[in-house]
Order: sequence, then C-alpha cells, then structure tokens
Amino acid sequence: SDVYKRQRYKEMPTISVDPEYLFHLLGKKFTLEELDKICFDFGIEIEEDDEEQGGKKFKFEIGANRYDLLSVEGLALSLGIFLGLRDIPQVKYVESQTREYMTVTESTAQIRPFVVGAILRNVQFTQQSYDSFIDYQDKLHHNIGRKRTLVAIGTHDYDTIKGPFIYDAKAPKDIKFAPLNKTEELDGAQLMEVYSTDQKLKHFLHIIENSPVFPVIYDANGVVLSLPPIINGDHSKIKLTTKNIFVESTATDLNKALITLNVIIASFSRYCTEPFTVEPVEIRYKDRQDVTPHIESRSVDVSIEYLNNLVGINLPGDQICQYLQKMGLNTTIKNENEVTAVVPMWRSDVLHPCDIAEDLGISSVSYTHLRAHETGRNLVCRLLLEKKKNNITTSH
Repeated sequence: SDVYKRQRYKEMPTISVDPEYLFHLLGKKFTLEELDKICFDFGIEIEEDDEEQGGKKFKFEIGANRYDLLSVEGLALSLGIFLGLRDIPQVKYVESQTREYMTVTESTAQIRPFVVGAILRNVQFTQQSYDSFIDYQDKLHHNIGRKRTLVAIGTHDYDTIKGPFIYDAKAPKDIKFAPLNKTEELDGAQLMEVYSTDQKLKHFLHIIENSPVFPVIYDANGVVLSLPPIINGDHSKIKLTTKNIFVESTATDLNKALITLNVIIASFSRYCTEPFTVEPVEIRYKDRQDVTPHIESRSVDVSIEYLNNLVGINLPGDQICQYLQKMGLNTTIKNENEVTAVVPMWRSDVLHPCDIAEDLGISSVSYTHLRAHETGRNLVCRLLLEKKKNNITTSH
C-alpha cells in the first residue's frame, strides 16, 4: 500500500535521481519497467518520485549499510558493473612531488580526535555532478555520520589554501574566521549564537557548543578551512569551476571516517582527468602516522560449500565467480573447495563471508521466479541476516 511504502521510505535511506543523468553515467537508456527489473535483481527498489520538483525523478531505496550507493555516481558504478556495462575500477594513488600532510594536535583528543584527508586533482564538474557532490555529503552526514556526531566532511578548493595543514582544538574565543557565504569574521562563541537560529545548522551545534575547546582546521597561513562539524570557512569554498579539491573528514569514529572518505573518492574520482585516481594525505599524530584514503582491496577466501549451503543453491565455483563479479567482487577460483573474492575499497558492508553469500544470493536469485512472490525475497534476506547474526554470536 502507499502508506506502507511511505513508512518504508522513512526508515530506509533514499536518493532521488534524474533518470537522464543516470543513463548518461551508465552509457545506456532504460525504460522504468526495465530499470525496475534491474533494480529488483540488484536488491534495491525504485519508483517514480512524484513529490520531487523540476522534472521526472526516480527514487531509489538503498540498504542502510550501502553508503556507496547514496549518490547517483556510486549507484551508476555498481549498476554498470552488475549489467556488464563497465569493469570494476581500481582506485590508484597519484603522488605529487611532495606529499601533503596534516598535523593533529593532542588537544583534539578532548573533542573530536580523528581526521582523514585526500585530494582530487583536475576535477571537471558539470552543474549536475557538482550538485550531486554537495548532496552526497549531506546524505553521508545523515547516515554514516549520524547527523555529524560521528563524522563530518569538509571539501575545499585546494588552489585557495596552502599546506601543510593543522588539525587543532582551541577555546571558542580564540577561533576567528568568516564562515561559508559570509564576509564578516566571527569567533567560535559568536558562531554558536548566529547559527542558533539557522534552520539547518542549529541542529548540529549541540555536538560541540558545551565543550571548552572547538575543533578547527588551519592551513599553513593560518586560514581556517573548517570548524567541524558545524561549517566550513568561506575562503576555501568550492565552486562549479573548482579543479582541485581537498577533502577532509573529522570524526569520533576513525573507521567511519575512513569509510566516508573512501566512498566519496570512489564515487567522484570518476570526474578527474585521470579517472579513479586520488592524491593521498599523510596524517601525523603525536605517536603515529597514517596515509589516507586506504584504497587497498581486501581478499577473502570463502568455501564454495559454505556459500551454497547458506544461500540454499548448488552452483559450481565458476558460476559463483560470475555472480559475485556482477556484484562488484572480483572473484576467482582458489582451489576445488574455495573461491577468492576481492572486496573493493568502497564496499565497507562486506565484513564477513556471510556478506559475500548475501551478494551471491541477490545476484543468483531470478527476477522471474520471485516477482510474483516478493515476500520470498524478504524471507531470503531475513534468513541470511539471521544466519549472519548467529555466526557472529557464535564466533565470540
């Protein structure tokens, strides 16, 4: 029913997409009926978005742990692989003569201890891709970022700032800059007062407003890039014409910050002159160093018998490899009993062999067989979820 659908859309992340732009990214057009079948086979849902202004839009309901699908770029990447329209890309580092770095002061431990960073070089935005880039950050803030409490993203015109950068935490009165789209400089305390009536930003102030220190990122010249998780500085704001983008993400949960950075890079590095490349940033803590983003794929060996038993099918290894390939997992036969699945850097949802079994279940279950019995698909998903929970419980 319509009431049921509305309730589900409240619970699940959704994205509204211009179909023509999706088809442009896929390199092929589809009717709504064709796309409905494709999405069902892929394990997501689609309907026309009658509430969206400005022309026909498609609304996609995305699994809560598939952060990589919350942009049209990420959706097109995975659907393109699923349909055999493109290969699985491998994101690669490109190095400058001197690697950029950010120093993290000890004072950040009081408020928001982690930061990650990356640089996208020679980006070519259109109005649609630029709008998608901004919208994706909002989607990530709301979902994996838990309304910015766990993760907050800042994106900056790299050509307007100068590294190396400093991630610091200072008393509110000691931080002063012109926030995004304003010319007047305000200190941290004044910012809290000004944005207390802002319809969007007032909901995030509670994250830091009662802390004795506020997190802040500076460049080498003392220019404030951002006051996370509230607002960026106006000086480094990105525009449609921005070519080089410095992406930073501060967090209370380092793993979620790394995931957030990875899905942004995987989705939007396609617009670099050399697609699917990223310039790394070194993060220097007092006691350790890190280089982000973490672009390495992970190899997982899985028993063929385990996969068949969990999904309830009986497929040989070569067919299992073909079905998993469609889901973006580059899979090969290791031996007569096992396959090796390579998990790309944007698939943070694949944590355990049962997640690989879930992908196999999705890609190997026929649309024709299940369309008349949609509850059957929900049953399959629930069974997989229950088995996953049982496996995790018994492993501890």
